[in-house]
Amino acid sequence: MLERFKVPLEDEVRVDHESLQKTVVAIFEKMGVEHDDAVEGANCLVSTDLRGVETHGVSNMLRIYVDMFNKGQLSARPDWKIVKEFPGTATIDADRGLAVILGPKAMRLAIEKARRVGVGVVTMFNAGHSGAIGHHAMLAAEADMVGMTATAGGKRVLPTFGAEPRLGTNPIAIAAPARSQPYLLFDAATSAVAGNKLALASRVDANMLPGWIAERDGSPIMEETSIPRGYNREQGEEWLRNHYQLPLGGTREQGSHKGYGFGLMVEVLATSLTGVTPSMLDSSHSIAGNHYFCAYNIEAFTDLETFKDNMDKMLQMLKDTKPASGHERVLYPGLSEYEEEKDRRANGIPLHKEVIEWFDFISKELTVPALKTI
Repeated sequence: MLERFKVPLEDEVRVDHESLQKTVVAIFEKMGVEHDDAVEGANCLVSTDLRGVETHGVSNMLRIYVDMFNKGQLSARPDWKIVKEFPGTATIDADRGLAVILGPKAMRLAIEKARRVGVGVVTMFNAGHSGAIGHHAMLAAEADMVGMTATAGGKRVLPTFGAEPRLGTNPIAIAAPARSQPYLLFDAATSAVAGNKLALASRVDANMLPGWIAERDGSPIMEETSIPRGYNREQGEEWLRNHYQLPLGGTREQGSHKGYGFGLMVEVLATSLTGVTPSMLDSSHSIAGNHYFCAYNIEAFTDLETFKDNMDKMLQMLKDTKPASGHERVLYPGLSEYEEEKDRRANGIPLHKEVIEWFDFISKELTVPALKTI
């Protein structure tokens, strides 16, 4: 997480992760979610906060889920089903179920198929938000496989040279195990900045950097730009109607065609493979979620122990790389999140005081356990 998005110390309240888990489970149950599924959803959100990915943890997402459950946009007990299946693949109709809960089920099905035939791929449509998709990819890594996930949906991001949004932020994640080094975990939007960072930036009063967003005519904004303070979902939608997000790279000269291409790749994997209408052609204003889950059984390709040893050597070499002037060290994807999790398990998860206020309100309204602060 960039420093600009972190909660300022004067606004920070630390909470116990076990208390947060208990409260989130209770909130999901009040929405009508069965206990085991509530635990699954809470695991996804809280583990995301433990790893320092506040954009997709409880701060931004839980209140949106509660709102969507209350409006009937999400099904608390979806009748999800496999609509097409082969030995190594499956397609799931999620029946408006939240992919924060159904995503791990889909990845476990992909893992089961990969154990049998080497690779397992599960696609999912008609689903809600998946949270941090790296969480689902990590399930494969924990099973000694390589995991890949992707999510498509929405129309926020401009194609290169375009003045109308055609793509979602369409993130991609990959996770792989090592022997003694923390797992490699890469999880990133194919837009210049993740959509949820808009809410985070507003909460902590951080500006958008050059090349992240565009004017209504598609012109990239190449200076720092502020967004409304106290951003919420409704304000965010209004603000986005006057600004568009740019693909990774920002401008063609800086490689935006690459981010645009990656975003289209996700559309193929997560939307077209499910058989539904591509997001840019979907005028139904659906709940925005088509998902892709893939597990590669390492032992179907090579010796597992050799793979882990080679991963260790590669990751160690990256850590040993001489840092550039002004920087302390070189990281690899997943390392800082691993270190953050160890700290937050011991010292609590830092939440913004505004988020704490929301939890106080919702805890009283739903009569669920209050958060335990540290």
